[in-house]
Amino acid sequence: MDKQELWVLDGGMGRELASRGAPFRQPEWSALALIEAPQTVAQVHRAYVDSGARVITTNSYALVPFHIGAERFAAEGETLAALASKLARDVADEQGSSVLVAGSLPPLFGSYRADLFDADKVSELATPLIRAMSPNVDLWLVETVSLIAEPLAIKRLLPNDGKPFWVAFTLEDEIVTNEPRLRSGESVVYAIERLIEVGVDAILFNCCQPEVIEAALKVASDCLDKLGRNDIRLGAYANAFPPQAKDATANDGLDEIRNDLGPLDYLTWAERWRAVGASPIGGCCGIGPEHIEALTHRLR
Repeated sequence: MDKQELWVLDGGMGRELASRGAPFRQPEWSALALIEAPQTVAQVHRAYVDSGARVITTNSYALVPFHIGAERFAAEGETLAALASKLARDVADEQGSSVLVAGSLPPLFGSYRADLFDADKVSELATPLIRAMSPNVDLWLVETVSLIAEPLAIKRLLPNDGKPFWVAFTLEDEIVTNEPRLRSGESVVYAIERLIEVGVDAILFNCCQPEVIEAALKVASDCLDKLGRNDIRLGAYANAFPPQAKDATANDGLDEIRNDLGPLDYLTWAERWRAVGASPIGGCCGIGPEHIEALTHRLR
């Protein structure tokens, strides 16, 4: 795909499931709908496609022991991941070849929790998800990761299938130095340098404040220019939450939504990201089909 061409991503899944009456509670989060009401997952995918999304993401984010427990993960994790990818694939195929499916490979040890990363368990957790989703996805999206080591470890487990490898980092919600940083404290520049070494196709920033994402995109764009790697795409999909504390854990409840991030407000940020060079643009937690529709109409 042309690097400069706009690709609209979908928005958040959990809040949309809850709004449509799907079973939704902790600790299962969005995985509960896969277990008890998978038809609602398909409805959400379809709503994003109808709003203009051309990349929809599998509802596999919560299919980790952190959410569904170690026992259920061992017994049902791979089956549920296969279902998540099949639901997205079926909705995408309704559109012919115009919609792609991104296979979500989530933070394996808990959102925002770089401190819980365990390199020795990455294969045990990621391999069943990869194996289950592989037949149905068009690209791999390692998303909402807080540290560099996690996507590097997952990349080694991916099949040699030629599918694009995208990584989305979540950032500290406040810039305390001159450069935005991953929630691990690692720099954006260092993250880019390491991902280039393993053949990343797109670097995105997600599940954090739109303000800090803009700053990260500027740093990332400058870095790629200096390295002569303008073939790598940059992207963004922010959440709609107020800034989260450093010790916050994402997905531990439906957080409050900022009152200044309605569809047209969010569109303003999307336009700013686009001006910096972002081409995959969508939304994360709290960003719904109405937001995606607004940015689709304006940015296209």
